[in-house]
Amino acid sequence: MAEMDEQERKIVNEFCHLLEKSKQLFNGLRDLPQYGHKQWQAYFGRTFDIYTKLWKYQQQHRQILDAKFGLKRWQIGEIASKIGQLYYHYYLRTSETNYLNEAFSFYAAIRGRAYYTRTAKDDRNVQMSDLMVKKLRYYARFIVVCLLLKRMKLVRDLVRELSKQIDEYTATYEPEDQLEWSLVLAEIKSFIDADNTINVLDMDSNTIVLSHRLSGHNTPPVEKTPLMTLTLQEILIVGNCNDQVKFSELTIDMFRMLQTLEREPQEDITQLYDTSPAPTKMAAFNGDTTTTTTTTNTTTTTTTTTSNPATTNLPSGGPGSGGGTGGGGGGIGGPRTLKRDNPHKYLLYKPTFSQLMVFLASGFKELPANGAMLLYISADPAYSNAKHPQDPAYDFGGVITNSKRDNTTTTTTTTTTTAASDHSNASKRALQLKDMHCFYPGDLYAFTRKPLFIVVDSENSAVFGNMPHFFGQPLVILMSPQDTPTQFQDQHHRGNLFTLFLHSPLMGLCLVSSLCDIPMALWEKCQTLVDRFSAEASRLVARGRSVDPSFLQFFGDDFLRLLILRYIFCSTVLRAHRVFKGRQFYPRTHPALPEAEILDHPALYSLVLDLAAALDVSHLYYDSHDLQ
Repeated sequence: MAEMDEQERKIVNEFCHLLEKSKQLFNGLRDLPQYGHKQWQAYFGRTFDIYTKLWKYQQQHRQILDAKFGLKRWQIGEIASKIGQLYYHYYLRTSETNYLNEAFSFYAAIRGRAYYTRTAKDDRNVQMSDLMVKKLRYYARFIVVCLLLKRMKLVRDLVRELSKQIDEYTATYEPEDQLEWSLVLAEIKSFIDADNTINVLDMDSNTIVLSHRLSGHNTPPVEKTPLMTLTLQEILIVGNCNDQVKFSELTIDMFRMLQTLEREPQEDITQLYDTSPAPTKMAAFNGDTTTTTTTTNTTTTTTTTTSNPATTNLPSGGPGSGGGTGGGGGGIGGPRTLKRDNPHKYLLYKPTFSQLMVFLASGFKELPANGAMLLYISADPAYSNAKHPQDPAYDFGGVITNSKRDNTTTTTTTTTTTAASDHSNASKRALQLKDMHCFYPGDLYAFTRKPLFIVVDSENSAVFGNMPHFFGQPLVILMSPQDTPTQFQDQHHRGNLFTLFLHSPLMGLCLVSSLCDIPMALWEKCQTLVDRFSAEASRLVARGRSVDPSFLQFFGDDFLRLLILRYIFCSTVLRAHRVFKGRQFYPRTHPALPEAEILDHPALYSLVLDLAAALDVSHLYYDSHDLQ
């Protein structure tokens, strides 16, 4: 390091202090609880404060740090990457999609300024190998953010770049984790392929990327009644389908459902391409030199399975704190409205029983007055081997949320030496089914003390259809069909059919109609018919004399109403489809929706036939006179 005068030494020492402090705080994030609303906010506020100071400091003193400290471009990239991670994890904590835009802007700046370009071209030593791994991880994280923002063209560009970087990494260093990175790349490609179940094409046959988040355009209308008092506040999204594509601890079903339960980001799209790495113009970049303009505090974030409900007063440096300039996203600490747009979510990939119960209890505890909790489970079935099942809470099986076996939890009490050996073996098999990580309907009974909305997508979903109303609180359960016709079973790894209907009803209809490509003009025409279906179904539910009050109490919430109406659409389509013969192919609800009054209503059936005619697949559906 070159000779330094007093002022230069102070600048370098302060930068080193901020850098070390930022690393300590960042590393401490992993120790924070992944549940609850309050425990993590102050720590994240401090973390963002220090990163704001560090980011501004390296901008203000770039020339001295370059000359006297030897500041590398990849080090600047690392700081920006960590800020991007903070924003992404804050999105996971809060469910607010605008923070995805913040993460995107930092990640895009890293790529645009090629901060990591030299990591593979320097000396072949351990340090450069580690830097290459940082670069690969950055690509993987950037891809996740772009997937969630539906920036599919950029996703494909990033996948190509990641593939080249992995090839260069393995050729240069011959690392031990070569296979792991190859698997990551294969996962990403499979995930993208699965997400393209139905292609909507423009006039030049190019695929159009559609967003399926809630917006003013697709929020179904409702005739409000005094019963409609509940709002969705807490969401748990659980995924464990072993043969389903996944990426970054998100199965395709989880990925679809989390978007279904979010509102479309309202961020000004032009801000995402601002010259600064944050859309708040915290610092303006001019090539490799930088000048600070405006400034301020920061934000907060965490890890892959979390979130928290309405954030009110965050500490200095957290979203919601004042200071700085910028729009709705708040940049790195710009002002934000305190109103929460989206319900608070936890994303749980293959949770153990204890983890799932902890998160359920946390969501239950945090429910405000007139708040409702939603549990969505997409999981493999766990069938019962009991010869004489009696207790619907546990004897009929459930779903497997984690495939681990815990020998210490197997409830074997077969030490009766006088029992016949065959009886003993049968008892062991039956008891082993009730392992720690099988989730049964009875496990949810305690949580029905507050309004609970459940969606189960599993071949054994029907076992959740007999849950009692012990506490008189609103309870609705949507259950997927127990079986799928043979010709559609090979689609299972690309996502479950029931979840696809809840995510995009028209895509579900196209899939069961064996349509892969659909022109945009036809898509829009059909979407208008789907909207008419939703409006008519909403009217029927709101006015239905036989509709259970639980449905009406949930029906005032936009997200829960959307799920109920899309369930009705799914049920009507499958009942009308000639291949889906038998009740095992139909979804179910508990309490049951009236068939004559809603599910088999002629007006809804007619709209499904209109959709089939528009798509030229009428031969796959029963005519109206065949309606039973």
